[in-house]
Amino acid sequence: MAVDSAISSPLGPPACKKDAKALQFIEEMTRNADAVQERILAEILSRNAETEYLKRFKLNGATDRKIFKSHIPMVTYEDLQPEIQRIANGDRSPILSAHPISEFLTSSGTSAGERKLMPTIQEELDRRQLLYSLLMPVMNLYVPGLDKGKGLYFLFVKSETRTPSGLLARPVLTSYYKSEHFKTRPYDPYNVYTSPDEAILCADSFQSMYTQMLCGLIERKQVLRLGAVFASGLLRAIRFLQLNWNQLAHDIRTGTLSPKITEPAIKDRMVPILKPNPQLADFITRKCSEDNWEGILTKIWPNTKYLDVIVTGAMAQYIPTLDYYSGGLPLACTMYASSECYFGLNLNPMSKPSEVSYTIMPNMAYFEFLPHEPNANRSSTRDLPLKLVDLVDVEVGKEYELVITTYAGLCRYRVGDILRVTGFHNSAPQFHFVRRKNVLLSIDSDKTDEAELQKAMENASQLLKEFNTSVVEYTSYADTKTIPGHYVIYWELLVKDPDNSPSEEVLNRCCLEMEQSLNSVYRQGRVADNSIGPLEIRVVKNGTFEELMDYAISRGASINQYKVPRCVNFTPIMELLDSRVVSAHFSPSLPHWTPQRRR
Repeated sequence: MAVDSAISSPLGPPACKKDAKALQFIEEMTRNADAVQERILAEILSRNAETEYLKRFKLNGATDRKIFKSHIPMVTYEDLQPEIQRIANGDRSPILSAHPISEFLTSSGTSAGERKLMPTIQEELDRRQLLYSLLMPVMNLYVPGLDKGKGLYFLFVKSETRTPSGLLARPVLTSYYKSEHFKTRPYDPYNVYTSPDEAILCADSFQSMYTQMLCGLIERKQVLRLGAVFASGLLRAIRFLQLNWNQLAHDIRTGTLSPKITEPAIKDRMVPILKPNPQLADFITRKCSEDNWEGILTKIWPNTKYLDVIVTGAMAQYIPTLDYYSGGLPLACTMYASSECYFGLNLNPMSKPSEVSYTIMPNMAYFEFLPHEPNANRSSTRDLPLKLVDLVDVEVGKEYELVITTYAGLCRYRVGDILRVTGFHNSAPQFHFVRRKNVLLSIDSDKTDEAELQKAMENASQLLKEFNTSVVEYTSYADTKTIPGHYVIYWELLVKDPDNSPSEEVLNRCCLEMEQSLNSVYRQGRVADNSIGPLEIRVVKNGTFEELMDYAISRGASINQYKVPRCVNFTPIMELLDSRVVSAHFSPSLPHWTPQRRR
């Protein structure tokens, strides 16, 4: 029930006093966005004044924006890599941050094929926790009664490693789930999960998924919301249910846990949860044995009000499949975050995926924006000075690349996200996530750019040389109709000696060679997370790419400027390519991957 109007919020009537406080905080931060930004920058510069990095640019303790902007350059990860490597190797002097680097957060973005290492400090956990604490007060404005049930969220820890100096390196969510902030979080009736912490914290992805699914089935009528971090993760959970419902039903029928679950902490935790329930087992067997799984989520979890998953950016490709399995349940995108920094939240979480906008919270870091002209002529803009825009000065309708300065020591760092301004909440801008810069293919958290794909293609095509065969042209797309999704590469081959053409085995090896050449995030998705399926090469008839050009020209492309697109997703083009396929080949085994970074 909403609290009285005396502590109401412009966002809407809060569900409880705790929510009222959170909504009031959002209002205060967004009303005074510029003043908050000025304070945040001054705090960061004052605290880190004696760091090697800031001293290099002779700020001399200055904390005002004008001097900061005139002295500190905009940088990429590659610019900071020498400093980051020194920290990873054990240099404890204040290089980037006056506060000790507590660990490295491994980004899904890569540099030289390896995950980027983002330095972080202990107090950043407090900032992340603060943003998490704002999500449910906003959601409660749109979906009442969430305190009357639970959330079935498929949450996982990923593998972690240590740098040469012993600092942990792991994904940001793994860091959060293993922190005391998560493990000792106070009880909140609006934020109760069906998944026990023991299952979430289990490093074995099968045991973790199995236990989380089992608990979700046992408490199916309590479930009011279903979620995972990414849309692809929720679809993997559905696929897992398709493959394992028989054993899950057996466990529920008998009240005994599958022998595949060997983790002692999980086995102990499941003792009071798992009791014989033949009626529930019969229900699951009946529903899951049906051939048609359309709407399966609402059949098994009938009280589900929405799906909580990221479906913006590359994840938008999964929306039709989610709609199929959920019967069209609303899709909620609640927050915008990365390994470098947590940025903001969606103040209208039940909006359509195509209309999702995130409000940047000005207390999280210092934000600047580099104007991005998607259709600008590069040669005409190359020599223009790069002028960054402050948070409150962005313009509605324009696109920008996000640039951040953080407490952990990143200064004017280019995140690589392209955002479009859709409006303002008070004086804080709201952004639609357009895409990651330079990303060509993505299935899960992997991000493959054109240079990586080109290199992988070149390495694989070396295997064709002994057959006097070469790749004339190629393109690609991310096939998300399969679960898990997989990369599809279209090859047009020039076979100079038909009597010595490459065999199916050789072309299968080409698939594996491409995978071996892709970055470590892709290979981890294939090997450890099972979030990406085997790469596929589809060989097309000779002349196919000429037809592709003819089609593009018929739609208005200039014959002089036409380039073969290295990634396609336009349905008529896909249909043209698929109609010309003469053979399809898959990677015959898993590529090499270990948690250890290359030295």
